[in-house]
Amino acid sequence: MQINRLLATLLAAILLSPIQPIATAQHPPCCGPISPAGARLASFLDNMDVESLWLANQHINWETGKPDRGAGYEGPGNHTHCSAFAAAAAMRLGVYLLRPPQHGQELLSNAQGEWIAGPEGQKAGWRPVSDMHRAQHLANEGHLVVVLFPNPDPHAPGHVAIVRPSEKSAHALEADGPEVIQAGQHNHNKICVRIGFENHPGAFPSGVRYYTHPLQ
Repeated sequence: MQINRLLATLLAAILLSPIQPIATAQHPPCCGPISPAGARLASFLDNMDVESLWLANQHINWETGKPDRGAGYEGPGNHTHCSAFAAAAAMRLGVYLLRPPQHGQELLSNAQGEWIAGPEGQKAGWRPVSDMHRAQHLANEGHLVVVLFPNPDPHAPGHVAIVRPSEKSAHALEADGPEVIQAGQHNHNKICVRIGFENHPGAFPSGVRYYTHPLQ
């Protein structure tokens, strides 16, 4: 009898308690869905095989990302290759981004930042993007978008990456920035701007700049 009364009391308490909603709703994408052109761009970027090529601490052929010097080479151009990767990807997409032989691989990202913001970059079809929300939206629509951080010290390397399509939430975008693919000290097929640029103090969120070029 005591057990029955206890069960009845517990059941009444459960029935009379307010129902707590379960948080299952997902945050909507920040920057619209990935269009068919965006899906094609994502597939192209995946096929660049950046996590196996354009690796740091070796001299590489900027177009292919493959080593072109013997093991143990310690001369110039054997550090990181973010700018060579960005230039090679743009070239394969039919877009010119400052690259060899017009500029060597040393400090190329700084030179790309200066070039793309100037008249030559505009003449080549590049346009500045107002903010990271717009940058992610354009990538989702299938446009080529780069994010650049020219180093304030002209003798130290900057960084550059390509924004890739992503259906990340507005909260994730504000916290971490757009999704990118990049070469660098560590190469990543998918990483956010905040982490990808973390070795460059002052880069994220206000120090980076976004530029876009339409694709055929």
